[in-house]
Amino acid sequence: ILAHYECVKAFSETDFTEDLKAVDIPVLVLHGEDDQIVPYENAGVKSAKLLKNGKLITYPGFPHGMPTTEAATINKDILAF
Repeated sequence: ILAHYECVKAFSETDFTEDLKAVDIPVLVLHGEDDQIVPYENAGVKSAKLLKNGKLITYPGFPHGMPTTEAATINKDILAF
């Protein structure tokens, strides 16, 4: 349980703003709109705006675990990118 706590603490307290601004390759940002762990407005939308060449795709109703629960949909978008 401590590892889970430390993980959440680390990603919620780390500012990746300058790192994202420095990325100069195309980046696909995928985020579920029903993510209860990392709300998409606070992560996906902001990340895509900070990237020089970011493309954001949000998925209504998809949860935090969408790579597992919605793999078919997500894989199509990754391959199209």
